Amino acid sequence: MSPPAAGGKKSGTLGTFSGVFTPSILTILGIILFLRLGYVVGSAGLLRALVIIALANLISVLTSLSLAAISTSLNVKGGGDYYLISRTLGLEFGGAIGIVLFLAQSVSIAFYSIGFGEVLAALLPFATRAHAQIIAAAAVVLLFVFAWLGADWAARFQSLIMVILFAAILSFFVGGILRWDTAVLTQNLAAPENGPPFWVIFAIFFPAVTGFTQGVSMSGDLKDPGKSLPNGTFAAVGLSIVIYLAAAVVFAGSLPGDILATDYNAMKRVAAIDALVLAGVIAATLSSGMASFMGAPRILQSLSKDRIFPFLLLFAKGSGPADNPRRAVLLSAAIAFATIALGNLNVVAPVVSMFFLISYGLLNYATFFEARTASPAFRPTFRFYDKRLSLAGGLACLGVMLAIDLTAGIVALAFLSAIYQYLIRTAGPARWADSRRSYRFQQIRNHLIRAAEDPEHPRNWRPALLIFSDDPDRRKPLLQMADWIQGDSGFASMVKILQTEGPEAEEQRREAEKQLLDDIRELEVDVFALVLTGSNFRLTMEVLIQAYGIGPLRANTMITNWLDMSQSSPSAHRTKRFGLYLQAAFARGCNILLFSAEKTQWERLLKMPPEKRRMDVWWRGDATSRLMILFAHMIRQNPGWEKSKIRVLDVSEDALATGKTVSDINETLAEIRIDAEPEIVARADSDAVAAYSKDSAIVFLPFQLKQQQPVDLFDSPLSNLLSRLPVSAAMMAAKDIDLAAEPETGTAGDIAAVLDRLADIRKKEKAAEHEAEKASSAAEEKMDAWRRAIESGDKPENIRQFYNDSVEAKNRAVEAGRKAAKLAAVCEHLTETAQRLGADMNEETKGRPDREKTRDVPGDQSTPKPGEKKDAD
Repeated sequence: MSPPAAGGKKSGTLGTFSGVFTPSILTILGIILFLRLGYVVGSAGLLRALVIIALANLISVLTSLSLAAISTSLNVKGGGDYYLISRTLGLEFGGAIGIVLFLAQSVSIAFYSIGFGEVLAALLPFATRAHAQIIAAAAVVLLFVFAWLGADWAARFQSLIMVILFAAILSFFVGGILRWDTAVLTQNLAAPENGPPFWVIFAIFFPAVTGFTQGVSMSGDLKDPGKSLPNGTFAAVGLSIVIYLAAAVVFAGSLPGDILATDYNAMKRVAAIDALVLAGVIAATLSSGMASFMGAPRILQSLSKDRIFPFLLLFAKGSGPADNPRRAVLLSAAIAFATIALGNLNVVAPVVSMFFLISYGLLNYATFFEARTASPAFRPTFRFYDKRLSLAGGLACLGVMLAIDLTAGIVALAFLSAIYQYLIRTAGPARWADSRRSYRFQQIRNHLIRAAEDPEHPRNWRPALLIFSDDPDRRKPLLQMADWIQGDSGFASMVKILQTEGPEAEEQRREAEKQLLDDIRELEVDVFALVLTGSNFRLTMEVLIQAYGIGPLRANTMITNWLDMSQSSPSAHRTKRFGLYLQAAFARGCNILLFSAEKTQWERLLKMPPEKRRMDVWWRGDATSRLMILFAHMIRQNPGWEKSKIRVLDVSEDALATGKTVSDINETLAEIRIDAEPEIVARADSDAVAAYSKDSAIVFLPFQLKQQQPVDLFDSPLSNLLSRLPVSAAMMAAKDIDLAAEPETGTAGDIAAVLDRLADIRKKEKAAEHEAEKASSAAEEKMDAWRRAIESGDKPENIRQFYNDSVEAKNRAVEAGRKAAKLAAVCEHLTETAQRLGADMNEETKGRPDREKTRDVPGDQSTPKPGEKKDAD
């Protein structure tokens, strides 16, 4: 055996033939070929049998294509199907399929061994079921020895088995040629009357093609998995398809259908040397069992090394330079012995077959999933691949599962789903980079592109928050407040700007980002961390607000703590500088929320029972008021706030002047669909605000910037009012949000109206053009008649009549042309309007090339103009 590779990693010793082709072909050319293929031909007829073979092998071919693609895009290690699926779909899918594949292959060892035992027991006089079980157990012991010794010894054993197997197949084909009868072939083409249903026969044959991935399980023992897996699997699948199709034809041309349908030993009748067929049956059962005995422990070992199931760590350890999984071999042997002792396998067998089908389906889906992400990392060297084939393979596996045995399929899927759900709850963070992140990035890309194509509308507005915080002690309440606002609909980034430059700036940035991430994780909020460095805070902030986001996703709200008043009142200089920052953000189109929460106030809020929580919104009927009540509503959607109340306190200037009543406010609230309790506060001032809201959970109140100084709704310094209130959110809206906007309003509705109008005008324009063309033709005919009258020397009165008719016709043509031109001008104007609104006019203008708008009436220079007199004599 080879020594360990550099770096402590084991080096595989098997090539394509011994590591992939041999175990795969030996499993495919198994007991079905020797004991059931004749029954399939006799019961279904040759033509339907060929369809069954082709349909069953379609799954193996499609899955082989997926295997070739994904295995040449990854550095495949031990674990086979489990490794490929887990590294693509994630540890939850991988862990679930790893467990079921290990169990399925371990139970399969017993299946094949029992088949071996039944064949030998049939040769004994007075054989009983117990004799078959004893022989099967002895077969497991023999296979166990080779599995214990390792892959090299197992490969030698399988090479001997393959010689016997192909000798038996050759004997069958030679005997079939000698017994060939075209008349018998003709009789066996059609299905017999009262034969079994198609899907029943398909279910009997399908296990024949379920061994083509046995070589994949040996991936950890291969010298070059990326090359050996696709080449060996394609070779095994291709050769097996040829053998099965040819064997079906030989059966149909050698024996009558009734014998084929009743004698499971029909191959012995056809073979030139029947003893070789018996040897082939024995070889087929042992080879399939050996392949399962080699594959199952390696799946378990790979699964254990990944530490997905802590209780399986015992089986991660291997033996020798090749890392032979002897502990896992012991467990597989124990499962095989227990299965043999169970005796009745009819209940378990269908579910095990479903496990294999699920693994093939997931392998196909994993490849489709990987390709669909369009990740630059997916670079398979196998070129003959299309992701649609993988999707078709996955759907084919699902369809076959339900067609073969609906109950067993549902049981298998339920078992897999149970393990998947268990791992979702217990697996912890990801242990490797799978394809799910690439898939999410691809979805983000696609959705952003589509969203950018759609016009903006108030119904689609959602908070995109920039949370500024420099004070770690006040950061967590601010984070929690922002998370309540964004809920399940918004986006939020916690921002820290470091005024630093030089070589140390990047290190400081990383440390600050780590601190932000620690706070975010501690609160378990869905907020991103963003740290920037710059020499000037204001300039850096302005650049951030303009550059933040991608495509249609842009920041629309800035949230920051109010100046710290715990030690002393903020100085005028400090307040003005703070106001300059706010003014810069507001000028860039950002709504502003100033959060004020002293430590004792915040603790009071958190301890407040949900049903006692009340949010006060000081209403002035403007854009800021609408934004405040929307934020209050969004906070109420969070757990712990569902029972809270919103109180709208109207202090608008027109409340008394216009005689506004509570009923009027209720109508407004009903229109915007927000449940709140309105109240009109007459002659409000700072004292009234403090008195009304002293026991509120959160107070929303508007503020303004005057000479870069934040002032409250009474034009007093904002700090004076905030110091008298509980937890507060002072807000200033940069843009108005129409909370009662209907779907038909907004840019989309405007575009639709313009396009509808454009379509109507174009119909009229087309009709006008048609009329203009008719009038022009009529004018030309009248002028031709006038010319002919002159040339023929017609009577003067007739010439004069022709002249008058031509002038009248020309006038009608000119008027029709003017009408069409006016309509064309309207179309042009509407097209420009639609483009200005953001409509894509490519489809609208397709097939309408630019053309001259002038329409001249046919005629020569001698054509009289309207009102012009010409000698008609």
